Amino acid sequence: MDSLSINPLLEDLKNPDATVREQATKKIWRIWFQQKGVYGLEKIDHSQKLLDAGEITEAESVLTKLIDEQPDFAEAWNRRAFLYYSIGDYQKSLTDCQMVVHFNPVHFGALHGMGLCHAALGEYGEAIKAFQRALIIQPYSLVNQKLILECTFRFS
Repeated sequence: MDSLSINPLLEDLKNPDATVREQATKKIWRIWFQQKGVYGLEKIDHSQKLLDAGEITEAESVLTKLIDEQPDFAEAWNRRAFLYYSIGDYQKSLTDCQMVVHFNPVHFGALHGMGLCHAALGEYGEAIKAFQRALIIQPYSLVNQKLILECTFRFS
């Protein structure tokens, strides 16, 4: 991934202006989804259509095949993590989120997902750490701030 193109956008996530942050967020997601070109993007889109249609096994198969073909495609791992989370398989989702962060340490979506998985598993201390890591990248994220408070309440 070209860090030169994403670094200014990461800085924009820390801008007090909400519009600047929203535009940067959209551009970052676009870069991540397009990391592997048209083929990767088409496979992710196809898996999402399958997921939307309730065809979970088929969607998982498409994403797993994409990961096998392009194991460093962070967004393929992230989409499969989302799929696993959506069906309540939090451990598998967490494992995939960890792979996303391995390939893309600034992936605030995967860090948020890790926090959600840890919270769902009752691991509130770990959830707080994941949400805090996401907040370093997106300090204005109200959802992560709120989840930290909720997990802190449950952890104590």
